[in-house]
Amino acid sequence: MKHLDIIIKGTVQGVSLRAAAKAVADQLSVKGFVKNELNGDVTIEAEGDSLSLEMFLEWCNEGSEHATITSIETNEGELKNYRNFEIVKKSR
Repeated sequence: MKHLDIIIKGTVQGVSLRAAAKAVADQLSVKGFVKNELNGDVTIEAEGDSLSLEMFLEWCNEGSEHATITSIETNEGELKNYRNFEIVKKSR
């Protein structure tokens, strides 16, 4: 199991990116959360096996249908053992 902190930049809010990320994460058994940031970015914390996270990251580079991704930052982090993948509506 690995933990990734992912920051997606570009036109990524208001384009169903969070809902699509949840659907893909659920399909790949990736756990964690996705949320909008005040600066316009989308932050994801994702946990899963190496293959699932690799496939999830590939999707993150494409994004949802109407998203325009300009860059992605990823960092490995400490496992937090999330139980599911959820959309966070308000900043934590």
